Amino acid sequence: MTLEQKLDRIVLRAEELRAMLAAGVDGERFVAASRELAEIEPVEQQILLLRAAERARDEAEAARVDPELRELADAELDSLRETLPRLEHEIRLALLPRDAADERPAILEIRPAAGGDEAALFAAELFAAYRRYADLRGWRFEILDYTETELGGLREGIAEITGRAVFARLKFESGVHRVQRVPATETQGRIHTSTVTVAVLPEAEDVDVEVNEADLRIDVFRASGAGGQHVNKTESAVRITHLPTGIVVAMQEERSQHKNRAKAMKILRARLYEQTRAAAAAGRAADRKSQVGTGDRSERIRTYNFPQGRVTDHRINLTLHKIDRVMLGEFDEIIDALTEEDQAARLAAAGA
Repeated sequence: MTLEQKLDRIVLRAEELRAMLAAGVDGERFVAASRELAEIEPVEQQILLLRAAERARDEAEAARVDPELRELADAELDSLRETLPRLEHEIRLALLPRDAADERPAILEIRPAAGGDEAALFAAELFAAYRRYADLRGWRFEILDYTETELGGLREGIAEITGRAVFARLKFESGVHRVQRVPATETQGRIHTSTVTVAVLPEAEDVDVEVNEADLRIDVFRASGAGGQHVNKTESAVRITHLPTGIVVAMQEERSQHKNRAKAMKILRARLYEQTRAAAAAGRAADRKSQVGTGDRSERIRTYNFPQGRVTDHRINLTLHKIDRVMLGEFDEIIDALTEEDQAARLAAAGA
């Protein structure tokens, strides 16, 4: 099927859906038609703009035969030479297969890897940077679990981020983030290299993952760390083990055992859902090659070099000399570049 035929089908389908809704279809069909129309209507509008621009181009070319209109026609054609390729590119992007999880909330997990106390300190700074990024985009950032080290570093931080297109913006952040700097505890001024792992998981809905209660082992225990007398007297912490996969989630952030269990189940569902997505992606080798990253938390993706003031994303060879701004949550320049690279690769893979 040619691109022109695909565009014709989209316009025709939008017209069919509007006719169905105007005819007064029943409840379930109404919801399905409304949802489908909402998805394709923006593409239809781009197609109509493209076709209007093509008609304007044809009219301008025809007008050039008239000496009195040639100058105006040439000016119109100059403008359309910029407009037409842009509209065509936007439509091709809109026709790319969408990740069904893009519009979902995300679970962010950050943990120190190699580097001891320095890794834990940077993990805390990175967690705070993503929290600032969420604030800048108007997202809701809810801490599900935050365990500190004695020096104020982060042993484990988990947050739920909700808002528009959260997973779409953050999905390329999964992987190993490397930091190079002189730690505060370093007496001889030597630069140390430490690493932190970041995982971004799309939040799962109940229909995505069926969890059988018989497959769960649930243990309760007393919370550790800050919390005063509550820590010593109440078994509010919860540890859930999913026996078929061996996934373990422990939660002690809340004083209520019920709340800790609900949070732990949310994280467990997200991890199971991501496991299913990863298995499906592994079976699509060509699709994986077209993407910026695999999302594997063992893949080193970025370096934060404080002495040189730079942040380098190794997947797209992008270096920004603005580490202070990035650590204040200004990730958009990096994320935009990653998104554009992924789109370009997928367009090339699709032969577009």
